Amino acid sequence: MTAEPPTSEPPSLLGRALYSGVLAYMAVDGFKSNDKRVEVAESKGVPLPEIMVPAATALLLVANIGILLWKYPRASAIGLIVFFLGTTPKIHDFWNMEGKERNANKINFCKNLALIGGAIILLSEASSDE
Repeated sequence: MTAEPPTSEPPSLLGRALYSGVLAYMAVDGFKSNDKRVEVAESKGVPLPEIMVPAATALLLVANIGILLWKYPRASAIGLIVFFLGTTPKIHDFWNMEGKERNANKINFCKNLALIGGAIILLSEASSDE
């Protein structure tokens, strides 16, 4: 059994558009509620939250655009993975919470795991194009 030869076709535009739509919403919401997110990051011990929060949101937006347009897809997928690995366990640390806050953060933690999985698949697709 031999492996399929790599294709130069990008992954499904519809799939990328749906994935990117969610990420775009997250980035726009992040910029709109920057002050609140800085406060949360500060309470979680994130260093220089007034710089790190908008920088992380910008990374999310730029990497997302790269995935949607399939420009620099490896760098874009890696950017998404870095964003989610850097923010998810620090901000959505549901294991340190109780009640409704715990449940809401567990859902966001799991959603972000799924988004990391999607970015890993996209990284694999981007790598097979080279």
